[in-house]
Amino acid sequence: MEYQDFINAVATRAKVSTDQAETLTRATLQTLADRISAGQAENLAYQLPEGLDDHLRQPPPHRREEQARSFGLDEFVRRVADRPAIDRALAGAGVGAVLTTLREAVSRDQFEDAMAQLPKEFRQVIEPVGAGGRHVYGS
Repeated sequence: MEYQDFINAVATRAKVSTDQAETLTRATLQTLADRISAGQAENLAYQLPEGLDDHLRQPPPHRREEQARSFGLDEFVRRVADRPAIDRALAGAGVGAVLTTLREAVSRDQFEDAMAQLPKEFRQVIEPVGAGGRHVYGS
């Protein structure tokens, strides 16, 4: 999946402009990098197009070790909403749109490995496969 295809898919799913989709994507991927292990974030980044991969590779300033910080979906959405230029009302829909699009952009195994590090409640915000868009796993 190309960069613009990813952003366009997020924009369509979240019903926002492409500028807002870029901002939501950046914030969600950076928050995801804080929530999963650094190794898993790197594995996902490796499969993303240039321009998206760096959001997963930039370690949070407070995290130097491999361990992820543990927090649930509500806290995840709050952290996305607290980032600059994020409309709080769109953060929840944006998180779901980005995670659903991420599932399409990376291999199934890598996506499932990342999801295994998150509470089951995260699956609630991801569209089911086949719901309203093309869902083709990358390789």
